[in-house]
Amino acid sequence: MILAVDTSLGTAVAVIDADGRTIGEASTPDPLGHAEVIGDLLSRVATPGISHVVAGIGPGPFTGLRIGIAAARAFALGRGIPVVPVPSHFAVALDHADAGRVAVVTDARRREIAVSVFDGLDAGGIPNLVAPTRLERQGTDLADPVIEATELSAVTLARVGARAIAAGRVLADAEPLYLRSPDVVQPGAPKRVSA
Repeated sequence: MILAVDTSLGTAVAVIDADGRTIGEASTPDPLGHAEVIGDLLSRVATPGISHVVAGIGPGPFTGLRIGIAAARAFALGRGIPVVPVPSHFAVALDHADAGRVAVVTDARRREIAVSVFDGLDAGGIPNLVAPTRLERQGTDLADPVIEATELSAVTLARVGARAIAAGRVLADAEPLYLRSPDVVQPGAPKRVSA
């Protein structure tokens, strides 16, 4: 069984069995409050026999992604099982694979969108990423048909992870997919005060 955890849009968790059937699923679309709900959602779906944890690595907001990835890593560490990082847009692309070439778009805030372009499925049944995730200004005309995602299915994310495991593929680094630098900066040297 595979547990998937994603906090790129809301907070979503799910468990699927070896055949891809849903064992349990829980989510909230609220883009805030991940830390307050993630433990409860995990306790609703967690079952014995989980062999892998799929972590949705974004794109998404800094704090939200960190909470979901940390929860996925902690769960995996506690059970001694591997974490499989999967970019979150792959789940949306899998849900729309029959549409051919599409641009998956999510809100990146600050009047920007995150865009990934996919074209169907590859030989492993994994969405075929043809243009890596990038930031664009809201209102930018995209050349491809657009799928605007406001929620993400953890069940579908788990299915992408299962296909990657079966194909022996690594879809991403273990690090979150941040598209911009954090707002926080190191403080400068203290100011001199003269007497």
